[in-house]
Amino acid sequence: MKTMAVIITTPPTSHLTQTAFQLIETALRQHSKVIGVFFYQSGVLNASQYLSIPNDEFPLQKKWQQLNKDHAVPYYLCSTAAEKHGLIKADEPMSTSLLMDEFTIAGLGELVELSLKADRVVQL
Repeated sequence: MKTMAVIITTPPTSHLTQTAFQLIETALRQHSKVIGVFFYQSGVLNASQYLSIPNDEFPLQKKWQQLNKDHAVPYYLCSTAAEKHGLIKADEPMSTSLLMDEFTIAGLGELVELSLKADRVVQL
């Protein structure tokens, strides 16, 4: 079975983020294993539980939650980028009250580990 890791650097309002989500869905349908999704740079904004997406737009937040529920795909959130974007506090790095439950705070070491374990790494 092929394994894939995905790095998302774009915000939830970007069409590239939607493309990344669809790529992950397609890979799972084709029986590839997605070993993790690492949210980096502006991609960390995908983890905000207070994100407000209009009803006529792609419901990305709900889609991330459902994908995690259905396939147990782990989501890793870069701690430095999350702090930079106001999602966690520097003095309380494990404060996750602004984040959706599906996301785990991680460092760049996790990104390196995902990259080493995966047959393919895709960045959007």
